[in-house]
Amino acid sequence: MPGRDPRLRGRLGGVGYFGYQFYQDRFGTAPDYSGDGSGSVTVDIPEQSLGYAIGQKLKEAGVVKSVDAFVSAQGQHPQGKTIQAGAYVLKKHMSAASAVELMLSPKSRANLIIPEGRRNAYVYKKIDERLKVSPGTTEKIAKKEWKTLGLPEWANTNKDIKDPLEGFLFPSSYPVAPGQKPEDVLKKMVAHANKKYEELGLASKAAELNLQNPLEVLTVASLVQAEGKHKHDFDKVATVVYNRLKPNNTETYGLLDFDSTVNYLRGESKLAIGSVDDLRKIKDPYNTYKVKGLPPGPISNPGEVALNSALHPAKGDWYYFVSVSEDKTLFAETNEEQNRNREKYLKGQ
Repeated sequence: MPGRDPRLRGRLGGVGYFGYQFYQDRFGTAPDYSGDGSGSVTVDIPEQSLGYAIGQKLKEAGVVKSVDAFVSAQGQHPQGKTIQAGAYVLKKHMSAASAVELMLSPKSRANLIIPEGRRNAYVYKKIDERLKVSPGTTEKIAKKEWKTLGLPEWANTNKDIKDPLEGFLFPSSYPVAPGQKPEDVLKKMVAHANKKYEELGLASKAAELNLQNPLEVLTVASLVQAEGKHKHDFDKVATVVYNRLKPNNTETYGLLDFDSTVNYLRGESKLAIGSVDDLRKIKDPYNTYKVKGLPPGPISNPGEVALNSALHPAKGDWYYFVSVSEDKTLFAETNEEQNRNREKYLKGQ
């Protein structure tokens, strides 16, 4: 409003609604729209935003008429202070009270939940659907713009990687709604992954795990996520991966022999992928039945449990495993023991 001391605005963020009421009594009612508004607009509220910062975003988007009206309405609502960061689908020209009420309603929230272990192909599709853009839009942008999306320096260390973003769209809940750009959504996901990987210490743990770089740690975690049937077995599955990678491995001779990598290179998710002899003929760097060592990069977006298991594998000499029931996986040190375990599996079918 004309004549207001701009220094007062900064002070209002700390004194709350009652301080604001004194201010409003002195200077008059803040400009406000009436009614529930019309149309639709998506507003992205950044992390750690408080009353005035939220109000400013809403005013810029044409939702409320003034920041002061929003702060007042937020202060008067019993749950007003619980408005969180995220994407909100709101209307234009709403009364401040209506805006607060809608922001507190679950129907205004536009969060996309990415489950653990999903491949990027799944994530791209879900982003397209949520943003209501043509199928394939997000994937095309990812392939074209991946260098600008915030990946860490160690991300694309292998020229044979099929999708540089694989493993960097971390399983979580993200604010995604029509009106946003696919590249902005991808940047948020990558930033969240970077933060998680830094917190978990992927870079510092790689050497002590006898891996070349953090990308290999992430790749191991993606294999654990894909191969492990039960989370309580993930630590042991990680141990199987590391044991098969050892140079002195005389059980699989450096080959991982994982169906999950063949499914990844085919873009499939099948239990029956073919005979071992046929699998060894597939010429692809992701084929762990033919190529020794890890695949070029992650084959999915692993969750935190799989990541922790890759960082802290169990102690053991297992080279094999097979799930014999819904909640039981048997681990073996030799091929002979594994064959006996397979017999148990077949008997249970």
